[in-house]
Amino acid sequence: MMIYGIGIDVVEVDRIEMAIEKQGDLFLNRLFTEAEQEYCRRQKRPGMHFAARFAAKEAVSKALGTGIGGHAGWLEMEVLRVDSGAPKMLFHGNAENFLKAEGIASVEVSLSHARDYAAANAVAIRHLA
Repeated sequence: MMIYGIGIDVVEVDRIEMAIEKQGDLFLNRLFTEAEQEYCRRQKRPGMHFAARFAAKEAVSKALGTGIGGHAGWLEMEVLRVDSGAPKMLFHGNAENFLKAEGIASVEVSLSHARDYAAANAVAIRHLA
């Protein structure tokens, strides 16, 4: 295995909270899957957790070298949690197809958040031919 790409992103939590306040479900449904929304809404400060997932998707798009769009849309990248609490990326549609075409075995992410900022980094790992 080898590293295909790495990415990092930092987001101001209040920017995401303001977007949720102004646009509500329109914003959330455009960027986050149903499972992501369910998880974040259960948290003490949902906006912080939405911001971390926003950062994760941006970091992943950088690791893949695709940006957000044709090869990897917002709803085609999903941040879930495994039993240990660690984040796990799932891919759907075009994003899943892109990973397969590029031989990417997995994309590992790490999330962090504090009162004002959320951050994420991502490492895309490719199979050696």
